[in-house]
Amino acid sequence: MSARYLGFLRCPRCGEVAPEDRAPFGCPRCARGDVGVNLTPAYALTAGCLPSEASQPGIFEFRDLLPLAPENAPVTLGEGQTPVIPLNRLGPRLGLHRLMLKDEARNPTWSFKDRLAAAAVTKAAAAGASTVIVSSTGNHGAAVAAYAAVAGLSCVVLTVSSVPREISTLMQAYGACVVAYENGPDRWSVLRQAVEAFGWTPISGVVTPPIGSNPFGVEGYKTIAYELWRQLGEAPDVVVVPTAYGDGLAGIRRGFSDLVELGLSTRMPRLVAVDPFGAYARGLQSPPGKQPTVPTRPSTAFSVATRVATYQGLDAIRATDGTAVAEPSNDAIVRMQLELAASEGLYAEGASVLAVLAAAQLAARSWIDADERVVLVSTSTGLKDPGPAASHLPDLPVLEPTLKALEGALPAGMCQ
Repeated sequence: MSARYLGFLRCPRCGEVAPEDRAPFGCPRCARGDVGVNLTPAYALTAGCLPSEASQPGIFEFRDLLPLAPENAPVTLGEGQTPVIPLNRLGPRLGLHRLMLKDEARNPTWSFKDRLAAAAVTKAAAAGASTVIVSSTGNHGAAVAAYAAVAGLSCVVLTVSSVPREISTLMQAYGACVVAYENGPDRWSVLRQAVEAFGWTPISGVVTPPIGSNPFGVEGYKTIAYELWRQLGEAPDVVVVPTAYGDGLAGIRRGFSDLVELGLSTRMPRLVAVDPFGAYARGLQSPPGKQPTVPTRPSTAFSVATRVATYQGLDAIRATDGTAVAEPSNDAIVRMQLELAASEGLYAEGASVLAVLAAAQLAARSWIDADERVVLVSTSTGLKDPGPAASHLPDLPVLEPTLKALEGALPAGMCQ
């Protein structure tokens, strides 16, 4: 066997070993030094092939590289194995000839959060949990609610009152108890109190300032790296990830690290974090362990509109010689959302579109070369929040049932 979970967690900053029940709270040693660090599951890896079992469902094809015991039954909806789509029209317009998109909207609840939920809920169910709780503005909550339903667990979602109706409907439809708060930070306080009072299993983070989500769930994102390596035949040069608390970024980094340690890949891609207001760009300018905050405001990319970067996200960027990009303009986001849809047939959420805008910025700066292989992680579908795009589109014309009326409504020259 080339991979085995060792049954405990380790701090990536100081090396402190911690038991599994410490998972929600981060490294105790670093916390005493006022540095919040998410723990990571520990494995024994030896060079060899990529451990995979085609008979296992969803991301559990790679279960030897996930923090599971052999007897743990997967909680799955068939997540993973999402396609990599070349952006053959849009890429050259941005100066990138090998631009690709990993379309995570193909997952069961239409987002990459299904990978996290599958791993975390499997672990929670195996540990005998009765209720899982999550703080979320959408994708995370919907995914956890769906996987909790599969596992037969109760689910509580704490969200914000501004969450789009499409997303709250999805969370409620999966059977979760969903409640909202006017002040976003209030949900984190209530979540921590509920975990301590009721013994519920948190699938999102419980620590303030944030350190990231349930570390068993973060491991689910490693499977994006494994799939990219297999789909492309080698690691890409650059991977761009919309980033809030750094779960996806950290998981993808660890996945590629596994491939290097297994002797299957010779390089790490440069990882790029993108958020609306520059939390990660500001964080990279600060000493490691510091978490400066940035001002925020309402954003079309609300799911990654973070005020603060996490240690795990910044560490992933630094370890891969990556960088961070900000794009605060809602107008720029929606215009690119519509351009991506009209040119490539992909209607992505606002946060996902940030990855396209980041790649364009970095190509213009020559940080990315025109012929490098660049993968954008498209985290979810635009159908979960269609309002911003709809506001940029014309009203539907209602026509008389004649060919002449149709011709008059079409763009000039279309009928020639």
